Amino acid sequence: MKIIDGKQIAADTRARIKEETSLLIEKTGVTPGLAVILVGDDPASAVYVRNKSKDCAEVGFKSFEHILPASTTQEELEALVKNLNADSSVHGILCQLPLPKHLDERAVINLIDPKKDVDAFHPENVGRIMIGEYDFLPCTPAGVMELIHSTGISVGGKKCVVVGRSNIVGKPMAMLLLHENGTVTVCHSRTKDLKAETLQADILVAAVGKAKLIGADMVKDGAVVIDVGMNRDENGKLCGDVDFEAVKDKASYITPVPGGVGPMTRAMLMQNTLTAYKLAMNLE
Repeated sequence: MKIIDGKQIAADTRARIKEETSLLIEKTGVTPGLAVILVGDDPASAVYVRNKSKDCAEVGFKSFEHILPASTTQEELEALVKNLNADSSVHGILCQLPLPKHLDERAVINLIDPKKDVDAFHPENVGRIMIGEYDFLPCTPAGVMELIHSTGISVGGKKCVVVGRSNIVGKPMAMLLLHENGTVTVCHSRTKDLKAETLQADILVAAVGKAKLIGADMVKDGAVVIDVGMNRDENGKLCGDVDFEAVKDKASYITPVPGGVGPMTRAMLMQNTLTAYKLAMNLE
């Protein structure tokens, strides 16, 4: 069993982005800019925003933070998005989800310029992922693919099982595995016999948000196991959807929680922002 070190792979990714960014700034005189919108005072979201701003500083991007009160109206939020769409110093726009209940998330996502949509949630970008002609990929599935590639194991012809069917992770994850010629099964809460499905997986991606759902009896010997879950166990400790201690000896490769997929999600946001900048500057 080898532990896939997401922290190290993310650090290598940021170093590569930093190097490329400094060369491009030298050439164009323009610095890539990422705008992050946070509505309300969700503590977890506030931590994410701080981390994103730290990542921007590390790779040489400008970071524009828009922290709005929970009482913000739909009109105010949409006006901000329109301003950011029109601002040429902003290359990527990210609206931190979930939004407070009274706001229409879908309307906000649909309003973001698809060329600045570094989360790849806009329907146009989702459609482009479907047909395999995309500029951006959602950050978490893109990070998972990088982690799988780091093992040197090819996805082609492998039985891939994705547990979870969210629009943010599960569905795009299945498409990316399919684009690399995996044979993909998507499991969810209505799947009749989850264990029978996961036992067939050469590559297993767990993304449901249920602590330690995947036990050793559900994993095939030698499988690559990627854990997207971020939960708290009965002692309040961070843990994933996979029972790491139980499963690690059966897997050929496995990601830890924390330190696996999380850092890669952040690194891929930087990658998407760099891509958006290159598109805006006609450098692609």
